[in-house]
Amino acid sequence: MLMRGVLKKRQALLFDIDGTLADTDALHIEAFNAVFGPFGHAFDRTRAARELLGRSNVSIGAEFLPHERPERRAAIMAEKEAVFRSLAAGEVQPLPGLMTLLDHAEAASIPVVAVTNAPRANAEMILHGLGIADRFRAVIIGDELPHGKPHPLPYLEGLRAVGAMADRAVAFEDSRAGITAATAAGIATIGMRTNLGHDDLIAAGAAMTAAAFDEPEVLTLVTARLGGAA
Repeated sequence: MLMRGVLKKRQALLFDIDGTLADTDALHIEAFNAVFGPFGHAFDRTRAARELLGRSNVSIGAEFLPHERPERRAAIMAEKEAVFRSLAAGEVQPLPGLMTLLDHAEAASIPVVAVTNAPRANAEMILHGLGIADRFRAVIIGDELPHGKPHPLPYLEGLRAVGAMADRAVAFEDSRAGITAATAAGIATIGMRTNLGHDDLIAAGAAMTAAAFDEPEVLTLVTARLGGAA
């Protein structure tokens, strides 16, 4: 059990959204293939994990649509996100144990923040679809900042939004870019094995990995990091 009682200043739990709160990666890959296919690109899960997932739309557009004008790249990426939202509507389910961990955080008055490279429309759709939008004190969007993941700025903004310190926070991520961003911000990061395996997540910098949020090791690390008693 996480620490209960009065809000402990400077603590926070920070979550990526896609592939972390919900396993939406297959839907993103389907959307990418539908929109990027005419440009000669095709992605399976392995290639997508290596080259797409967790990255900002700006960086994806620059790499895979190099001959398109910036405004055309943005339009193509917007089309991809619209396809994703149509596929995901009513289909998202939380990863195992998520509600348990959020309940513990709420009982302990620990602020919860979402940090994502997804467009705000996607982020809000998933949070509302999971019925957890009101659990999050802030939603930080990488593409609304000067730098998205893998730059640490989105996580630094997430900490700032709730007055938290990196050494009293834990992040949850499923991608290399996300883990790189969180760890560069000084936050201990748990890699969720929705997309990458244990070895890849650890190599990216995760402190540990998990398949579910309510695994005992997850709660132990969170409690230790946030200064509570198990």
